[in-house]
Amino acid sequence: MRTSLRIAIVLALVAAIVSPLTAKKHTRARAKASPTPHKRSDAEIEAATRLQVFLDRANFSPGKIDGHYNEFTLKALALYRESRGELVPPPPPKPDSAPDLNGLDLAGVNPVFIQYTVTDADLKNIGPVPPGSGALVAPEKAKLPALPYRDVAQEVAEKFHCDQKFLGELNPGKSGPLKLGDQVRVPNVEPFELDAVKNLKPGSELTADLANEMSDDPAAQSAPEKSTAVTTSVKVDVKTNMLGVFEAEKIVAAYPVTVGSDQTRTPIGDWKVRGIVKMPTFRYDEQMLNRGERSRNFLILKPGPNNPVGVIWIALNKRGIGIHGTDEPDTIGKGVSHGCIRLANWDIVRLAGRVKQEYLCQCTRKGRTKKEEATCASVVLARVENIRTIRSAKSFVRFRRSVSSFCILPSYFMESRAANCRRDEATARGARGLRSEVRGQKK
Repeated sequence: MRTSLRIAIVLALVAAIVSPLTAKKHTRARAKASPTPHKRSDAEIEAATRLQVFLDRANFSPGKIDGHYNEFTLKALALYRESRGELVPPPPPKPDSAPDLNGLDLAGVNPVFIQYTVTDADLKNIGPVPPGSGALVAPEKAKLPALPYRDVAQEVAEKFHCDQKFLGELNPGKSGPLKLGDQVRVPNVEPFELDAVKNLKPGSELTADLANEMSDDPAAQSAPEKSTAVTTSVKVDVKTNMLGVFEAEKIVAAYPVTVGSDQTRTPIGDWKVRGIVKMPTFRYDEQMLNRGERSRNFLILKPGPNNPVGVIWIALNKRGIGIHGTDEPDTIGKGVSHGCIRLANWDIVRLAGRVKQEYLCQCTRKGRTKKEEATCASVVLARVENIRTIRSAKSFVRFRRSVSSFCILPSYFMESRAANCRRDEATARGARGLRSEVRGQKK
Protein backbone atom coordinates (compact mmCIF):
# COMPACT_ATOMS: atom_id res chain seq x y z
CA MET A 1 0.00 0.00 0.00
CA ARG A 2 2.80 2.40 0.92
CA THR A 3 4.66 1.54 -2.27
CA SER A 4 1.60 2.33 -4.37
CA LEU A 5 1.13 5.61 -2.51
CA ARG A 6 4.74 6.59 -3.12
CA ILE A 7 4.44 5.81 -6.83
CA ALA A 8 1.26 7.87 -7.04
CA ILE A 9 2.96 10.84 -5.35
CA VAL A 10 5.98 10.63 -7.66
CA LEU A 11 3.74 10.50 -10.74
CA ALA A 12 1.76 13.49 -9.51
CA LEU A 13 4.96 15.49 -8.98
CA VAL A 14 6.28 14.57 -12.42
CA ALA A 15 2.98 15.58 -14.01
CA ALA A 16 3.03 18.89 -12.15
CA ILE A 17 6.52 19.66 -13.48
CA VAL A 18 6.11 18.40 -17.04
CA SER A 19 2.70 19.98 -17.76
CA PRO A 20 3.82 23.64 -17.47
CA LEU A 21 6.96 22.91 -19.47
CA THR A 22 4.96 21.21 -22.22
CA ALA A 23 2.43 24.03 -22.26
CA LYS A 24 5.23 26.58 -22.41
CA LYS A 25 6.86 24.65 -25.28
CA HIS A 26 3.59 24.55 -27.24
CA THR A 27 3.05 28.25 -26.58
CA ARG A 28 6.51 29.02 -27.94
CA ALA A 29 5.90 26.79 -30.95
CA ARG A 30 2.63 28.56 -31.72
CA ALA A 31 4.27 31.95 -31.33
CA LYS A 32 7.08 30.91 -33.62
CA ALA A 33 4.74 29.40 -36.21
CA SER A 34 2.50 32.43 -36.49
CA PRO A 35 4.49 35.63 -35.87
CA THR A 36 2.64 38.90 -36.25
CA PRO A 37 4.18 40.71 -39.23
CA HIS A 38 5.23 44.28 -38.65
CA LYS A 39 3.21 46.59 -40.84
CA ARG A 40 5.64 49.20 -42.07
CA SER A 41 4.71 52.83 -42.43
CA ASP A 42 5.19 54.82 -45.63
CA ALA A 43 8.09 56.62 -43.92
CA GLU A 44 9.85 53.31 -43.17
CA ILE A 45 9.41 52.11 -46.75
CA GLU A 46 10.75 55.40 -48.09
CA ALA A 47 13.75 55.29 -45.72
CA ALA A 48 14.71 51.78 -46.83
CA THR A 49 14.24 52.70 -50.49
CA ARG A 50 16.38 55.82 -50.02
CA LEU A 51 19.29 53.66 -48.87
CA GLN A 52 18.79 51.21 -51.75
CA VAL A 53 18.72 54.04 -54.32
CA PHE A 54 21.83 55.58 -52.73
CA LEU A 55 23.75 52.29 -53.02
CA ASP A 56 22.49 51.63 -56.54
CA ARG A 57 23.70 55.06 -57.68
CA ALA A 58 27.10 54.38 -56.09
CA ASN A 59 27.46 51.12 -58.08
CA PHE A 60 27.14 48.98 -54.95
CA SER A 61 23.94 47.35 -56.07
CA PRO A 62 21.40 46.02 -53.57
CA GLY A 63 19.84 43.98 -56.39
CA LYS A 64 16.13 44.53 -56.94
CA ILE A 65 14.81 47.57 -55.08
CA ASP A 66 11.94 46.47 -52.86
CA GLY A 67 11.77 48.97 -49.99
CA HIS A 68 13.34 46.57 -47.47
CA TYR A 69 16.62 46.40 -45.56
CA ASN A 70 17.21 43.01 -47.12
CA GLU A 71 20.28 40.75 -47.16
CA PHE A 72 21.86 42.25 -50.26
CA THR A 73 21.20 45.83 -49.18
CA LEU A 74 23.23 45.16 -46.01
CA LYS A 75 25.98 43.39 -47.99
CA ALA A 76 26.18 46.26 -50.47
CA LEU A 77 26.32 48.79 -47.62
CA ALA A 78 29.18 46.90 -45.91
CA LEU A 79 31.16 46.78 -49.16
CA TYR A 80 30.48 50.45 -49.88
CA ARG A 81 31.90 51.39 -46.46
CA GLU A 82 34.87 49.11 -47.08
CA SER A 83 35.56 50.87 -50.39
CA ARG A 84 35.85 54.13 -48.46
CA GLY A 85 38.12 52.67 -45.79
CA GLU A 86 35.44 53.04 -43.14
CA LEU A 87 34.71 50.86 -40.13
CA VAL A 88 31.94 48.36 -40.93
CA PRO A 89 29.40 48.47 -38.08
CA PRO A 90 27.67 45.26 -36.95
CA PRO A 91 24.35 44.50 -38.68
CA PRO A 92 21.06 45.61 -37.08
CA PRO A 93 19.77 43.29 -34.32
CA LYS A 94 16.38 42.74 -35.97
CA PRO A 95 15.66 41.65 -39.55
CA ASP A 96 14.50 44.37 -41.93
CA SER A 97 15.45 47.16 -39.53
CA ALA A 98 17.59 50.20 -40.29
CA PRO A 99 21.37 49.66 -40.12
CA ASP A 100 23.87 52.24 -38.91
CA LEU A 101 23.66 55.05 -41.48
CA ASN A 102 26.17 57.45 -39.94
CA GLY A 103 28.38 59.19 -42.49
CA LEU A 104 26.14 58.44 -45.49
CA ASP A 105 24.97 61.39 -47.59
CA LEU A 106 21.42 60.08 -47.97
CA ALA A 107 20.07 63.61 -48.31
CA GLY A 108 21.39 63.56 -51.88
CA VAL A 109 18.67 61.05 -52.74
CA ASN A 110 15.83 63.53 -53.06
CA PRO A 111 13.18 62.76 -54.05
CA VAL A 112 13.25 59.03 -53.40
CA PHE A 113 10.45 58.41 -55.90
CA ILE A 114 9.62 60.08 -59.19
CA GLN A 115 6.72 59.92 -61.66
CA TYR A 116 7.33 58.14 -64.97
CA THR A 117 5.08 58.32 -68.03
CA VAL A 118 4.77 55.28 -70.31
CA THR A 119 5.98 56.19 -73.83
CA ASP A 120 5.68 54.88 -77.38
CA ALA A 121 9.26 53.58 -77.12
CA ASP A 122 8.21 51.41 -74.18
CA LEU A 123 5.43 49.81 -76.17
CA LYS A 124 7.83 48.86 -78.98
CA ASN A 125 9.67 46.53 -76.59
CA ILE A 126 6.57 44.47 -75.74
CA GLY A 127 5.69 41.12 -77.29
CA PRO A 128 3.84 37.83 -76.69
CA VAL A 129 6.37 36.03 -74.49
CA PRO A 130 5.16 33.17 -72.25
CA PRO A 131 5.76 33.72 -68.51
CA GLY A 132 8.28 31.61 -66.62
CA SER A 133 11.56 29.98 -67.57
CA GLY A 134 13.16 26.57 -67.94
CA ALA A 135 12.18 23.47 -69.88
CA LEU A 136 8.45 24.12 -69.68
CA VAL A 137 8.52 27.37 -71.64
CA ALA A 138 11.73 26.95 -73.68
CA PRO A 139 9.95 25.27 -76.65
CA GLU A 140 7.45 28.13 -76.86
CA LYS A 141 10.19 30.75 -76.58
CA ALA A 142 12.20 29.02 -79.32
CA LYS A 143 9.34 29.64 -81.78
CA LEU A 144 9.57 33.42 -81.33
CA PRO A 145 11.73 35.73 -83.51
CA ALA A 146 12.75 37.73 -80.43
CA LEU A 147 12.20 37.68 -76.65
CA PRO A 148 11.05 41.19 -75.65
CA TYR A 149 9.23 42.17 -72.45
CA ARG A 150 5.87 40.45 -72.02
CA ASP A 151 4.14 43.57 -70.67
CA VAL A 152 4.77 47.20 -69.76
CA ALA A 153 4.90 46.48 -66.01
CA GLN A 154 7.83 44.08 -66.51
CA GLU A 155 9.64 46.65 -68.61
CA VAL A 156 9.08 49.57 -66.22
CA ALA A 157 10.13 47.49 -63.20
CA GLU A 158 13.40 46.52 -64.91
CA LYS A 159 13.96 50.05 -66.18
CA PHE A 160 13.91 51.34 -62.60
CA HIS A 161 15.72 48.35 -61.01
CA CYS A 162 12.80 47.30 -58.86
CA ASP A 163 10.64 44.36 -57.93
CA GLN A 164 7.41 44.07 -59.94
CA LYS A 165 5.51 43.46 -56.70
CA PHE A 166 7.03 46.62 -55.23
CA LEU A 167 6.03 48.55 -58.35
CA GLY A 168 2.45 47.44 -57.68
CA GLU A 169 2.69 48.53 -54.04
CA LEU A 170 3.89 51.98 -55.11
CA ASN A 171 0.91 52.32 -57.45
CA PRO A 172 -2.06 50.79 -55.63
CA GLY A 173 -4.61 52.69 -57.72
CA LYS A 174 -3.47 51.18 -61.00
CA SER A 175 -5.65 48.32 -62.19
CA GLY A 176 -5.17 46.37 -65.38
CA PRO A 177 -2.14 46.49 -67.71
CA LEU A 178 -0.20 49.74 -68.09
CA LYS A 179 -0.78 51.62 -71.33
CA LEU A 180 0.53 54.61 -73.26
CA GLY A 181 0.43 57.82 -71.20
CA ASP A 182 -0.02 56.13 -67.82
CA GLN A 183 1.97 57.68 -64.98
CA VAL A 184 3.58 55.46 -62.38
CA ARG A 185 5.60 56.09 -59.23
CA VAL A 186 9.09 54.56 -59.44
CA PRO A 187 12.43 54.64 -57.53
CA ASN A 188 14.68 57.55 -58.51
CA VAL A 189 17.56 55.56 -60.04
CA GLU A 190 19.34 55.99 -63.36
CA PRO A 191 16.96 54.20 -65.76
CA PHE A 192 18.08 51.04 -67.53
CA GLU A 193 17.33 51.64 -71.21
CA LEU A 194 17.07 48.54 -73.38
CA ASP A 195 17.82 50.50 -76.55
CA ALA A 196 21.05 51.79 -74.97
CA VAL A 197 22.40 48.22 -74.84
CA LYS A 198 22.77 48.28 -78.62
CA ASN A 199 24.88 51.44 -78.36
CA LEU A 200 26.94 50.20 -75.41
CA LYS A 201 30.67 50.31 -76.12
CA PRO A 202 32.26 47.67 -73.90
CA GLY A 203 36.00 47.31 -73.70
CA SER A 204 36.12 44.23 -75.95
CA GLU A 205 33.06 43.36 -77.99
CA LEU A 206 32.67 39.92 -79.55
CA THR A 207 30.40 38.72 -82.34
CA ALA A 208 29.07 35.20 -81.78
CA ASP A 209 26.22 33.22 -83.33
CA LEU A 210 25.68 31.45 -80.00
CA ALA A 211 27.11 33.15 -76.92
CA ASN A 212 27.55 29.98 -74.85
CA GLU A 213 29.08 27.95 -77.71
CA MET A 214 32.45 29.69 -78.11
CA SER A 215 35.31 27.19 -77.90
CA ASP A 216 37.69 26.99 -74.99
CA ASP A 217 40.59 29.41 -74.99
CA PRO A 218 43.88 27.50 -74.59
CA ALA A 219 44.64 29.72 -71.63
CA ALA A 220 41.80 28.01 -69.77
CA GLN A 221 43.95 24.91 -69.31
CA SER A 222 45.99 26.73 -66.69
CA ALA A 223 45.45 29.74 -64.50
CA PRO A 224 46.23 32.93 -66.39
CA GLU A 225 49.21 34.96 -65.37
CA LYS A 226 48.46 38.27 -63.75
CA SER A 227 49.51 41.16 -65.92
CA THR A 228 51.14 44.13 -64.29
CA ALA A 229 49.50 46.38 -66.88
CA VAL A 230 45.95 45.29 -65.98
CA THR A 231 44.96 46.47 -62.51
CA THR A 232 41.19 45.96 -62.79
CA SER A 233 39.81 42.55 -61.87
CA VAL A 234 36.50 40.86 -61.11
CA LYS A 235 36.19 38.70 -58.01
CA VAL A 236 33.21 36.46 -57.37
CA ASP A 237 32.56 34.97 -53.94
CA VAL A 238 30.20 32.05 -54.53
CA LYS A 239 29.77 31.72 -50.77
CA THR A 240 28.13 35.11 -50.37
CA ASN A 241 26.71 35.53 -53.90
CA MET A 242 28.51 38.83 -54.44
CA LEU A 243 30.67 40.02 -57.34
CA GLY A 244 33.19 42.80 -56.79
CA VAL A 245 35.09 44.97 -59.24
CA PHE A 246 38.57 45.81 -57.96
CA GLU A 247 41.06 48.41 -59.10
CA ALA A 248 44.55 47.89 -57.67
CA GLU A 249 43.02 45.61 -55.00
CA LYS A 250 40.49 48.26 -53.93
CA ILE A 251 36.83 47.43 -54.40
CA VAL A 252 35.05 50.05 -56.54
CA ALA A 253 31.75 48.34 -57.39
CA ALA A 254 29.73 45.33 -56.27
CA TYR A 255 26.70 43.43 -57.53
CA PRO A 256 24.66 40.47 -56.20
CA VAL A 257 24.86 37.32 -58.31
CA THR A 258 23.40 33.86 -58.70
CA VAL A 259 25.98 31.07 -58.99
CA GLY A 260 25.97 27.34 -59.77
CA SER A 261 24.38 24.54 -57.77
CA ASP A 262 26.09 21.51 -56.20
CA GLN A 263 25.39 19.58 -59.42
CA THR A 264 26.60 22.32 -61.79
CA ARG A 265 29.14 24.29 -59.81
CA THR A 266 30.58 27.61 -60.88
CA PRO A 267 34.22 26.75 -61.73
CA ILE A 268 36.54 27.92 -58.95
CA GLY A 269 39.82 29.48 -60.04
CA ASP A 270 41.31 32.28 -62.10
CA TRP A 271 39.89 32.97 -65.56
CA LYS A 272 40.22 35.65 -68.19
CA VAL A 273 37.58 37.77 -69.87
CA ARG A 274 37.52 36.93 -73.59
CA GLY A 275 35.06 39.61 -74.60
CA ILE A 276 31.45 40.77 -74.46
CA VAL A 277 28.42 39.81 -76.56
CA LYS A 278 25.48 42.24 -76.68
CA MET A 279 21.92 40.89 -77.05
CA PRO A 280 23.13 37.25 -77.16
CA THR A 281 21.45 34.26 -78.78
CA PHE A 282 21.40 31.24 -76.47
CA ARG A 283 21.70 27.51 -77.20
CA TYR A 284 19.29 25.89 -74.75
CA ASP A 285 20.36 22.31 -74.07
CA GLU A 286 18.62 20.82 -71.03
CA GLN A 287 21.09 17.96 -70.70
CA MET A 288 24.06 20.31 -70.94
CA LEU A 289 22.56 22.67 -68.38
CA ASN A 290 21.71 20.01 -65.83
CA ARG A 291 24.51 17.46 -66.26
CA GLY A 292 27.18 19.24 -68.26
CA GLU A 293 26.74 16.79 -71.17
CA ARG A 294 26.17 18.23 -74.63
CA SER A 295 23.24 16.66 -76.54
CA ARG A 296 21.60 16.89 -79.96
CA ASN A 297 18.28 17.84 -78.39
CA PHE A 298 18.59 21.61 -78.09
CA LEU A 299 16.71 24.83 -78.83
CA ILE A 300 17.88 28.21 -80.09
CA LEU A 301 16.50 31.15 -78.09
CA LYS A 302 16.65 34.52 -79.82
CA PRO A 303 17.87 37.81 -78.24
CA GLY A 304 15.87 39.97 -75.87
CA PRO A 305 15.44 40.80 -72.17
CA ASN A 306 13.45 37.57 -71.70
CA ASN A 307 16.30 35.44 -73.01
CA PRO A 308 17.61 33.21 -70.14
CA VAL A 309 21.03 34.91 -70.35
CA GLY A 310 19.57 38.42 -70.54
CA VAL A 311 21.01 41.21 -72.64
CA ILE A 312 24.79 40.74 -72.10
CA TRP A 313 27.13 37.74 -72.15
CA ILE A 314 30.68 38.29 -70.78
CA ALA A 315 32.62 35.34 -72.15
CA LEU A 316 35.32 33.69 -70.02
CA ASN A 317 38.03 31.40 -71.35
CA LYS A 318 35.99 28.36 -70.35
CA ARG A 319 33.48 26.99 -72.85
CA GLY A 320 29.85 27.47 -71.86
CA ILE A 321 30.72 29.57 -68.79
CA GLY A 322 30.11 33.30 -68.70
CA ILE A 323 28.87 36.23 -66.67
CA HIS A 324 25.46 37.21 -67.99
CA GLY A 325 22.07 38.82 -67.44
CA THR A 326 18.75 37.14 -66.67
CA ASP A 327 15.07 37.07 -67.51
CA GLU A 328 14.20 36.67 -63.81
CA PRO A 329 15.84 39.41 -61.71
CA ASP A 330 13.79 38.41 -58.66
CA THR A 331 15.84 35.20 -58.37
CA ILE A 332 19.27 36.86 -58.19
CA GLY A 333 21.13 35.69 -55.11
CA LYS A 334 18.39 33.21 -54.22
CA GLY A 335 18.20 30.53 -56.90
CA VAL A 336 21.03 28.65 -58.60
CA SER A 337 22.46 28.80 -62.10
CA HIS A 338 23.85 26.04 -64.31
CA GLY A 339 27.44 27.05 -63.53
CA CYS A 340 27.47 30.59 -64.93
CA ILE A 341 27.44 33.83 -62.95
CA ARG A 342 24.10 35.59 -63.33
CA LEU A 343 23.24 39.26 -62.65
CA ALA A 344 20.19 41.46 -63.14
CA ASN A 345 20.17 43.06 -66.61
CA TRP A 346 20.65 46.56 -65.19
CA ASP A 347 23.74 45.36 -63.28
CA ILE A 348 25.34 43.29 -66.06
CA VAL A 349 25.23 46.32 -68.39
CA ARG A 350 27.08 48.42 -65.81
CA LEU A 351 29.62 45.63 -65.27
CA ALA A 352 30.14 45.28 -69.05
CA GLY A 353 31.17 48.91 -69.24
CA ARG A 354 33.95 48.28 -66.72
CA VAL A 355 35.65 45.11 -67.98
CA LYS A 356 37.84 44.41 -70.99
CA GLN A 357 39.51 41.48 -72.68
CA GLU A 358 42.22 39.80 -70.62
CA TYR A 359 40.84 41.14 -67.34
CA LEU A 360 41.15 38.62 -64.54
CA CYS A 361 37.98 36.97 -63.20
CA GLN A 362 38.64 35.18 -59.93
CA CYS A 363 36.02 32.80 -58.53
CA THR A 364 36.44 31.69 -54.94
CA ARG A 365 34.33 29.71 -52.49
CA LYS A 366 36.17 30.48 -49.26
CA GLY A 367 36.62 34.23 -49.21
CA ARG A 368 40.11 34.98 -47.93
CA THR A 369 42.93 32.48 -48.11
CA LYS A 370 44.66 31.32 -44.93
CA LYS A 371 47.70 33.44 -45.77
CA GLU A 372 45.52 36.54 -46.18
CA GLU A 373 43.71 35.76 -42.93
CA ALA A 374 47.03 35.55 -41.09
CA THR A 375 48.17 38.87 -42.56
CA CYS A 376 44.88 40.51 -41.66
CA ALA A 377 45.06 39.16 -38.11
CA SER A 378 48.52 40.64 -37.57
CA VAL A 379 47.41 44.03 -38.86
CA VAL A 380 44.27 43.99 -36.75
CA LEU A 381 46.07 42.93 -33.58
CA ALA A 382 48.42 45.88 -33.99
CA ARG A 383 45.55 48.37 -34.23
CA VAL A 384 42.77 47.24 -31.92
CA GLU A 385 42.98 48.31 -28.29
CA ASN A 386 40.09 46.54 -26.59
CA ILE A 387 41.32 42.99 -27.17
CA ARG A 388 40.02 41.60 -23.87
CA THR A 389 36.42 41.69 -25.15
CA ILE A 390 37.09 38.55 -27.23
CA ARG A 391 35.61 35.96 -24.87
CA SER A 392 33.46 33.74 -27.09
CA ALA A 393 32.77 32.68 -30.66
CA LYS A 394 30.12 35.38 -30.98
CA SER A 395 32.39 38.14 -29.77
CA PHE A 396 35.11 36.84 -32.08
CA VAL A 397 32.74 37.23 -35.03
CA ARG A 398 31.80 40.75 -33.93
CA PHE A 399 35.49 41.56 -33.47
CA ARG A 400 36.40 40.41 -36.99
CA ARG A 401 33.49 42.41 -38.41
CA SER A 402 34.34 45.59 -36.57
CA VAL A 403 37.94 45.60 -37.75
CA SER A 404 37.56 44.23 -41.30
CA SER A 405 38.21 47.65 -42.80
CA PHE A 406 41.67 47.76 -41.15
CA CYS A 407 42.91 44.87 -43.25
CA ILE A 408 45.47 45.78 -45.89
CA LEU A 409 44.11 43.09 -48.23
CA PRO A 410 40.67 43.00 -49.89
CA SER A 411 38.06 41.63 -47.50
CA TYR A 412 36.42 39.24 -49.96
CA PHE A 413 33.09 39.91 -48.31
CA MET A 414 34.14 38.89 -44.80
CA GLU A 415 31.00 40.51 -43.39
CA SER A 416 28.74 37.78 -44.75
CA ARG A 417 31.19 34.99 -44.07
CA ALA A 418 31.34 35.97 -40.40
CA ALA A 419 27.56 35.82 -40.15
CA ASN A 420 27.61 32.29 -41.59
CA CYS A 421 30.26 31.20 -39.06
CA ARG A 422 28.35 31.98 -35.87
CA ARG A 423 27.38 28.39 -35.21
CA ASP A 424 30.62 26.96 -36.52
CA GLU A 425 32.79 25.27 -33.91
CA ALA A 426 35.86 26.33 -35.89
CA THR A 427 34.98 29.91 -35.02
CA ALA A 428 35.10 29.06 -31.34
CA ARG A 429 38.51 27.44 -31.81
CA GLY A 430 39.63 30.56 -33.66
CA ALA A 431 38.51 32.73 -30.76
CA ARG A 432 40.47 30.63 -28.27
CA GLY A 433 43.54 30.64 -30.50
CA LEU A 434 43.38 34.39 -31.00
CA ARG A 435 43.04 35.00 -27.25
CA SER A 436 46.12 32.86 -26.64
CA GLU A 437 48.02 34.83 -29.31
CA VAL A 438 46.98 38.12 -27.76
CA ARG A 439 48.00 36.99 -24.26
CA GLY A 440 51.38 35.91 -25.64
CA GLN A 441 51.95 39.29 -27.29
CA LYS A 442 50.98 41.20 -24.13
CA LYS A 443 53.50 39.24 -22.07
